[in-house]
Amino acid sequence: MSTRIAFLKGHGTENDFVIVPDPDNAIELSPAAVAALCDRRAGIGGDGVLHVVRSAAHPEARELAGEAEWFMDYRNGDGSIAEMCGNGVRVFARYLQHAGHVAEGDLTIATRGGVKSVHIAKDGDVTVGMGGARLPEGEVTVRVGERSWPARNVNMGNPHAVAFVADLAHAGDLYSPPPVSPEGAYPDGVNVEFVVDRGPRHVAMRVHERGSGETRSCGTGACAVAVATARRDGADPAVTGTPATYTVDVPGGRLVITERPDGQIEMTGPAVIVAEGAIDGEWLENALR
Repeated sequence: MSTRIAFLKGHGTENDFVIVPDPDNAIELSPAAVAALCDRRAGIGGDGVLHVVRSAAHPEARELAGEAEWFMDYRNGDGSIAEMCGNGVRVFARYLQHAGHVAEGDLTIATRGGVKSVHIAKDGDVTVGMGGARLPEGEVTVRVGERSWPARNVNMGNPHAVAFVADLAHAGDLYSPPPVSPEGAYPDGVNVEFVVDRGPRHVAMRVHERGSGETRSCGTGACAVAVATARRDGADPAVTGTPATYTVDVPGGRLVITERPDGQIEMTGPAVIVAEGAIDGEWLENALR
């Protein structure tokens, strides 16, 4: 591999990504290559990779090409594939704007979690239609050391276990996945959110993302937290007919989540491109040996 591969670096509330533009899906990104790129000491560093491909060029997205020109082929930092990444969609949209593919206003982006509606505002914030939440039945418990908490099972196209705690420090170091029981509740792993109250309709969270460890932010996690908090507070927009909006503080900033009476959830927050350059093909080849 002697060619140089273009890349950019971006973040959404400090959930950071290596962006690899590849409209024709010509670059093979193996799990090992993704992990090498995301390595914070020996690579570029990131919570994941945003592989930017035209939907028509990717076998997993061809059927969505009529709804969305671009497909977000998202990979976790360990190289595993994820269905969706809310912060990633915002950064993906910002890249498309940065590259001149789209302008301010509305667009659609295909993901493994379905086609997402996006709005790029003049003030720089990006709003993503995250779809609806599913609340699977069954009791789930999250444990850290000697402490354990009941958790709300929320699915945002990817699975989340939301635990309300007295202090975010109780989540521990989050280097490894917090144990969740029953054992078979999440056969493909789960994102675990720890949540404290900050004020009326205002919470703060920490998250362990499956495949990435603790991250500075998680968009789908913030949506799951807002839904779980609303239900805890007795607010269900489908019942009241009134949207429920929650401010969710994450270590990397702030997101605003609105659940509408039709069940659709919108997430608004910043998205920033911080750098661009080229990956040395020889380095990548050596990194995979």
